[in-house]
Amino acid sequence: MNDLRIRCAGLDDIAPVLEFWRTAAEGTSISDDHDGVARLIARDPEALLLAERDGLLAGTVIAGFDGWRCSAYRLAVHPDHRRQGIAAALMAATEARFSSLGGRRVDAMVLEANERAHHTWTSGGYQREDHWRRWVKPLKS
Repeated sequence: MNDLRIRCAGLDDIAPVLEFWRTAAEGTSISDDHDGVARLIARDPEALLLAERDGLLAGTVIAGFDGWRCSAYRLAVHPDHRRQGIAAALMAATEARFSSLGGRRVDAMVLEANERAHHTWTSGGYQREDHWRRWVKPLKS
């Protein structure tokens, strides 16, 4: 794992990240476009973490903190790099970020049907809270 580098994404990373998510991430989001990711980076330049190995994008996570909640989204590892500790390294970086900001608990958005992700989160010490449901309403742009 010594060759793994974790860094914050910049505006030049948007196109490669969007392409990466098409290959490595489960599901899509209404914000999966250039403008959505650019807004994220502009609002919180340290929120989108990238894991690189040998100069190639191997994993991502969005570690968003609004001053109240710590939220993890888009934890994704490229299929060719899975089972190598990249997700664990990204989550350790995420948790370190949240701790430094005074966060108290991490909430993770995980697709119900993504059983592989359930194992990843469980092995990281996370537990499912069945008494919560996500309610959404798309806003017109």
